[in-house]
Amino acid sequence: MFALTLMSLGGTLPFLPGNALNRRRLPLLIGVTLLGSAIGALLLLIVPARIVPVMVSTAIIGVAVFATIYRRTGVDSSPLLPGRSLEFVGYALTFLLGIYGGLFSGGYVTILTAIFVAVFRMTFLEAVATTKLVNIFSSAIATAIFMGHGLVDYRLGTILGFTMFVGALLGARFARRLGNLWIRRIYLTAVWLLGLKTLIFDVLKNHGTPVTTPHSL
Repeated sequence: MFALTLMSLGGTLPFLPGNALNRRRLPLLIGVTLLGSAIGALLLLIVPARIVPVMVSTAIIGVAVFATIYRRTGVDSSPLLPGRSLEFVGYALTFLLGIYGGLFSGGYVTILTAIFVAVFRMTFLEAVATTKLVNIFSSAIATAIFMGHGLVDYRLGTILGFTMFVGALLGARFARRLGNLWIRRIYLTAVWLLGLKTLIFDVLKNHGTPVTTPHSL
């Protein structure tokens, strides 16, 4: 989380000029994210770690299937604005994902991007830019809670944070030059690889590993 805060900052800076950010929705999105992420970070202290990979792989593969089926979603600007009920659903899902983001964060921005595209009718570029800024607040509040519990390795976090900041800065500058179609293609490729990797190596592999008990030693 400490490093992700710096990565999100680097990924946001190139999007600040221009109109890529959805500034109209930012205040409420940030508010529900701060609340949700704080709850998630506190839950991390009590939730069994073994259930997290199942949650990640299921959610990410679901996003990949949705984005594959709805081919033009996020590629073309939609002239239609979501209704009030759909707006509420979007903010509710952002809050719930904020809990997940503070709890684990694996795939958080990926899933949040899909929600912004599907529910708020953002383009992929707009969704990517907006989720980067939102994730600064999600990671920062979780980091503050983890700092309070003495869980942050500052030396490792600083090294990771610096390299991730530079990588995200370069990646965001490159993304601004791409069209929504290519961003969608790169996004889908990354989502499928991440979902399958989590399913195969973190869920199925661990599920097949025998549990060592005192009686088997």
